[in-house]
Amino acid sequence: MTSPSPCPILSLLTDDLICRIRSKIAEEPDKKSFRLTCKTFLRVDSLSRTRLRVLRPEVLPGLIAKFESLEVLDLSLCPRVDDGMVVLMVGAIEGTTGEGRRRRRRIRTLVLRRATGLRYMGLEMLVRACGESVETIDVSYCCGFGDREAQSLSLAVGLRDLRLDKCLNVTDVGLAHVAVGCGRLERLSLKWCMEVTDLGIELVTKKCLGLRFLDVSYLEVTSESLRCIAMLPVLGSLAMVSCPLVDDVGLSFLGSGCPLLKVIDISRCDGISATGICSVVKGHPNLVQLNASHCMVELSSALLQLLKDSKNLNTLIVDGARVLQSTLHTIGSGCKSLVEIGLGKCTGLTDSDIRELVPGCTRLKILNLTCCVSITDASIAAIVYSCRKLVCLKLESCSLITEKSLEMIGTCSKLLEELDLTDCVGINDTALGYLSMCSELICLKLGLCTGISDKGLFFIASNCSKIRELDLYRCSGIGDNGMAALSGGCKKLKKLNVSYCNLLTDRGMEYIGRLEDLSDLELRGVKGITAAGLTAVAAGCKSLSELDLKYCENIQDVGFWAVAFYLKNMRQINVSNCTISDMALCMVMSSLPCLQDAKLVNLTRVSVKGYELALKASCGRLKKVKMLASLKFQISPELLQTLTARGCRIRWD
Repeated sequence: MTSPSPCPILSLLTDDLICRIRSKIAEEPDKKSFRLTCKTFLRVDSLSRTRLRVLRPEVLPGLIAKFESLEVLDLSLCPRVDDGMVVLMVGAIEGTTGEGRRRRRRIRTLVLRRATGLRYMGLEMLVRACGESVETIDVSYCCGFGDREAQSLSLAVGLRDLRLDKCLNVTDVGLAHVAVGCGRLERLSLKWCMEVTDLGIELVTKKCLGLRFLDVSYLEVTSESLRCIAMLPVLGSLAMVSCPLVDDVGLSFLGSGCPLLKVIDISRCDGISATGICSVVKGHPNLVQLNASHCMVELSSALLQLLKDSKNLNTLIVDGARVLQSTLHTIGSGCKSLVEIGLGKCTGLTDSDIRELVPGCTRLKILNLTCCVSITDASIAAIVYSCRKLVCLKLESCSLITEKSLEMIGTCSKLLEELDLTDCVGINDTALGYLSMCSELICLKLGLCTGISDKGLFFIASNCSKIRELDLYRCSGIGDNGMAALSGGCKKLKKLNVSYCNLLTDRGMEYIGRLEDLSDLELRGVKGITAAGLTAVAAGCKSLSELDLKYCENIQDVGFWAVAFYLKNMRQINVSNCTISDMALCMVMSSLPCLQDAKLVNLTRVSVKGYELALKASCGRLKKVKMLASLKFQISPELLQTLTARGCRIRWD
């Protein structure tokens, strides 16, 4: 008698349980594996999926119709999306269910960043189709967008978050349409909208009284705009980076207005001084974050006294200011809540200043001391013994730091996740041995540290298995054995820079090829690599999305064919000054379905015809391409116009 076949485990799971299992999956590759497991998982994924991000616009209508719970539609990777494609998308958004009843998709977020093929008619159709459900729209870097597109956006009456960064043709007229139509706005970013003036800002502040976040960075607005902004009753965060026409008078308006202001970024505003910053701090005792980098000559005693009374301040960035003797003691003794301090490029900063600052900053997690050239091991000792919660420490170009500092960091800073030691010439293998005790390290930058070798990398790889990003730019002592150590101990590495590490050969590339999670690899100027090495990397690192091969002059065409065959996720590639041929370039440009950014400068073996064939093969996908300026007058004008029309920005070197 035969026993009945066992019941499949999946039949015991309801759709609800499977949905709950899916919700616990965080990484996108794991989500992809989930939906490819079986038809049941694929069906449940379709029913519960809320976000869609695609590369090819032709599949959009079908996917939108398939995912009934869709809330986030991200078209930022589709520069080819145009008004014609929107017609098909609208039909899918307003599509029918299996029973024939119309079921509108409740799209809450539209990401149209760099969708340069889209114009006002298509944008209007898309906004109307989404109706009042859409709350967030991002059209950043749609450089051709102007007032008519802004008018189309104004139809989204339920809009709460709008990002118009670098929409260069939007003027006060377009902004007025948005202000009138989108009165519920809570977040508005106008960064690099160079045609917007004080008038546009005034209209926004009068109509959108619910604004909680406003970014006017890089605009040529004056203090009159700040007078209007100061009238916003619930504004909590203001960014105005590099606004050259704003002065202390404008900051005084902010000081007496915006009662709920807690976050302000006034970095690189050349017209302001410590006096204006004092007005803001004095008027907002509950300030949480202040970024005043590169906008004042020195940290005045008046400002420091005001900061001392800011009990809730957790972020203070004053990069580029001159530090007077014994002034930081005031901050250390008063600002007990500080979590982040930025002192990068501060002149006059000494060990004694650090010793006065850090004892009171026991909650500190992020400290930036970039280019503080007078800092020595004594400062590091004070930091690590006082700030036990430190997770990020930036010491770029602190040339007086030695292995003693790394010993103290390794002993005391067990929570450290990010460390920047770029151009710290006192760092050696012994120092990396001490640093390896920081087992939580995720990001380590060692560029221009010429005193380290493969031995030091062995120490790091033996204990820092969580590292995701490693920068070894111009570390001349790093070779193949170092890559062997990394491939064995740092298997989660996603970003690796070994540019100009000229001891590397094809053997080192074979070890790099074992880093299966690698997504960003810089090999610029590594002349020991041949086609065999590049093939090993391409075959092993199939997740690579960015690859820099500039000045890799000994790679033959076979290596580039391997790139074309294996690296289907490649989005950005640099083959400038390589010995690639016409045929290999065409193969690469035509075979990489995700390619969006290509740098093709000084390719001596590629003819004008080769350039044209390669560009034609990829013109539907490219967003950026860089070539020699002389080609501007040799490549077909019609082809260049087609590239531009399809959303590709051409840069001439």
